[in-house]
Amino acid sequence: MIFYQPEARDRNLLPHDPFKAIVAPRPIGWITSISAGGEVNLAPYSFFNGVNSRPQVVMFASEGPKDSVSYIAETKEFVCNLATWDLRAQMNATSAPFLRGVNEMERAGLAPAPSRIVRPPRVADAPCALECKLLRLITLDALDGTPTGCHVVFGQVVGVHIDERFIVDGRLDTAAMKPIARCGYDDYAVVERVFAMPRPSAGA
Repeated sequence: MIFYQPEARDRNLLPHDPFKAIVAPRPIGWITSISAGGEVNLAPYSFFNGVNSRPQVVMFASEGPKDSVSYIAETKEFVCNLATWDLRAQMNATSAPFLRGVNEMERAGLAPAPSRIVRPPRVADAPCALECKLLRLITLDALDGTPTGCHVVFGQVVGVHIDERFIVDGRLDTAAMKPIARCGYDDYAVVERVFAMPRPSAGA
C-alpha cells in the first residue's frame, strides 16, 4: 500500500496526480449561466453533485474565478444540464478556455431552450435539466489560511426538466440516458447499467 502526503508524492512513481482518479467517477455539472448583460456561458464542472433533497440543492466547484462563477454572482441563477454519451463531444467542446463573452453553446453547435423560472437557457438536447437559484457562493482557504482559488456554488433547484421518453413505470431510467462522468486524467465513464440494493433495516 502506497502512502504519501499530497504535496510530497513520489513524482517518479506517480508523475500525474491520481487524486481525480481516486474520487471517481464524478457526475458532470454542465452549467449554463448568464451575465447581467445577457451573455450566455456553458461549461462543464466535474466537482459537482447533489447535496440535499428537501429542498433539492446542488453544488459545483470551480478552480479559479471562471465565467460561470462571475455570471452566477451577478444574476444569482444557473441551470445544470445532464451530460450524456450522445452529447459527449459537445460537452468537451464547451470545456475550451474561450474568452469571456463567447457563447460556448453556439460554438458547440447546441440549440438553447428557454427555462421556465430562471434566465439562463438550458441545452435543448439534454434529457434532464435543473433550474437553480443561488443559495451561497463560498471561496475556500487552505488549512494554513492561504487562498485555494476554489469557488463553491450552492444552488436550490426551482425547476426540473425531464424528457418523458426516459420515464419507465414512473421512474427515471438513468441507464437509458447514458450519463457520462469524469474520472482521472482524460478519462470518462458512461452509465449503461445499474443495479439495485435496498437499504437494510437497523436489525438486519
